[in-house]
Amino acid sequence: MTPSPPLSGLKVVELHAIGPVPFAGQLLRSLGADVLRVSPPNDPGLGVGVAPEYDLLNRGKRKLSVDLKQADGLAALRRELADADVLLEGFRPGVLERLGLAPAALLDAYPRLVVGRLSGWGHAGELAERAGHDINYLALSGVLNSIGTREAPVPPLNLVADFGGGAMHLLVGVLAKLVQRSIAQRGGVVETSILAGTVGLTPMVYGLLAGRIWNLERANNLLDGAMPFYRVYRCADGRFVAVGALEPKFYAQLLAVTGLDGELDPRDQYRPATWPATIERFAARFATRSRDDWAQAALAHDACLSPVLDFAEAARHPHNLANRLYRDQPFAQPSEVIEFDRHLRA
Repeated sequence: MTPSPPLSGLKVVELHAIGPVPFAGQLLRSLGADVLRVSPPNDPGLGVGVAPEYDLLNRGKRKLSVDLKQADGLAALRRELADADVLLEGFRPGVLERLGLAPAALLDAYPRLVVGRLSGWGHAGELAERAGHDINYLALSGVLNSIGTREAPVPPLNLVADFGGGAMHLLVGVLAKLVQRSIAQRGGVVETSILAGTVGLTPMVYGLLAGRIWNLERANNLLDGAMPFYRVYRCADGRFVAVGALEPKFYAQLLAVTGLDGELDPRDQYRPATWPATIERFAARFATRSRDDWAQAALAHDACLSPVLDFAEAARHPHNLANRLYRDQPFAQPSEVIEFDRHLRA
């Protein structure tokens, strides 16, 4: 008998937002929760011109279309909150209060409710009321400056601040509060921001800075492409492989798979003076074969060498399919249907 998902029977009310809040709601749904998405009558969906059938962050959620600025809309929301376990909202600070839904009042009315609040910049400071997007939070957290080439930072999509930072920190707080509720029999408020979540991803880097094994120059550190054994190389077909052979035992395997074990001294791995020449040697060697040739050769070695796939290739890769990571994902080409994350099943 298949066990029920861990959040079966839990009801989540998600107020309309884009990005991290619907992602958090979708992850709760994937764990078995019943998620009701409350949207305005003219639902803008993702807000970026994406057709509803491709709005995967909201797939499988029930929908309630109401205007929360009207009395009947608020009444409809309150009826849903009467038996809800979690309320998720991603408004700017003060918006929920102006709607008459201040968390203190909500908890008086619904004592077991867990209110998860995610703003962009946080509730204090000069930017609290300002608009922002992933790239802005990355910029103020110091993260954006550390990613890219020596010439300029490069935005890493919106996967870091929105999803890795904001949504995941919100989820951790909500789940922790649900655990606390199971003990104390009372809900509560969880409040974070996308900026706070992004800063929360950086303690390791600050530790490395304090230990003087990281510096503030972009593309000049252990994990940012400066070292020959942790970077991306172009192959003969113009595609790329990613190398992450940090430990000596994996570096030895990398030298073996590339045939450079007789030409490069493994004892030089962490000697900075050798890195420019070593990068040139690796670059020249990887340029002799295609990406997939190198990927095939690497299967016989534990060299931390991987092909750099695009999204469509990743969704078809045998290892990813073996782990059922993709299921029924609509793709940009209408004739092609590929798999999508099994946790996002309709």
